[in-house]
Amino acid sequence: MKSFFRTQLQRYAERLQDLESLLSSPDIMADMTAFRALSKEHAELSPAAGRYARYVQREADVAAAQTLLQTSQDDAAMADMAQEEIDEAQSELLRLEAELQRMLIPKDPQDVRNAFVEIRAGTGGDESALFAADLLRMYTRYAERCGWRVEIISESMSELGGYKEVVIKLDAASGPGTSNQGAYGQLRFESGGHRVQRVPSTETQGRIHTSACTVAVLAEPDETEAITLNPAELRIDTYRASGAGGQHINKTDSAVRITHLPTGIVAECQDGRSQHSNKAQALKVLTARIREKDRAERAAKDAAERKGLIGSGDRSDRIRTYNFPQGRLTDHRINLTLYKLGFIMEGDLDEVIHALRAARDAEQLQELESLVGN
Repeated sequence: MKSFFRTQLQRYAERLQDLESLLSSPDIMADMTAFRALSKEHAELSPAAGRYARYVQREADVAAAQTLLQTSQDDAAMADMAQEEIDEAQSELLRLEAELQRMLIPKDPQDVRNAFVEIRAGTGGDESALFAADLLRMYTRYAERCGWRVEIISESMSELGGYKEVVIKLDAASGPGTSNQGAYGQLRFESGGHRVQRVPSTETQGRIHTSACTVAVLAEPDETEAITLNPAELRIDTYRASGAGGQHINKTDSAVRITHLPTGIVAECQDGRSQHSNKAQALKVLTARIREKDRAERAAKDAAERKGLIGSGDRSDRIRTYNFPQGRLTDHRINLTLYKLGFIMEGDLDEVIHALRAARDAEQLQELESLVGN
């Protein structure tokens, strides 16, 4: 293990001992705020510190077994036993080192959030709008696999049944998910340009067309940390909702569109049953978009982030191609190609998402090592 990682893990172990001493103090219960903060830190450090203790123990086991091997040259059975212990311990050390390195990667606090997923048709006209509907189905099916709740925030349908634009909210708190990540942590790398190559249903001569959609994944703001919006900087318009939605549709001005005047960012919601609920959802989407704009601007100033393996999430990036004639999906950021497009379009995104996260983890580990030149 590299000395930088070992030093960091040793600090974790030492800090855990300090925390255990503080938490065992009879005076700590007098300050519940401090108690909760220390308990949270203890819970965060315990897994890494525990694995590191196991790593140190297995290193000692290897050293002891190597000594036994050197002194047992005349005892074949003892030498075999020592070599077997060395092989098992070294195998476990490799596994533990990989786990510990991942644990040292800085956690993004946004990863545990729910997510807003925005899908917009791009070049390609009606075929692009139909592809937007396919992407909506793909993410909806994935959410169902994860046990998440899906809520349509706003939608603008095309004449052929596709979507010019659709915004959904994915609530991971309603289900177990597929990992410790929230919906945003799982899908954050879906932001970008998605290109499709296939024969459209309207094509009479069997020619393959290329069209595109853009996807943006935004973290739902924490209400306790949400941006404070100045009411004077907001223009709120109400209008009659359109599309499927029940008897209230087109009878009351329940749909809400909010414009943030300083930035020109717009959010709307028409799915709720009341103007009040639509306004609340639209404000959440607006806040998420403003936060994402701020994040993107900061990332644009960071050359290392801009050149990152996963990319900045800029919506103009072409991140992925869906080739239907070949049944192929290619993610251009990590050169991943899978010939299981039919399954992927039905929501089987695990392999793609895991590959993207692994690539990002590897990049962050490389950055950590470069910081210390070790």
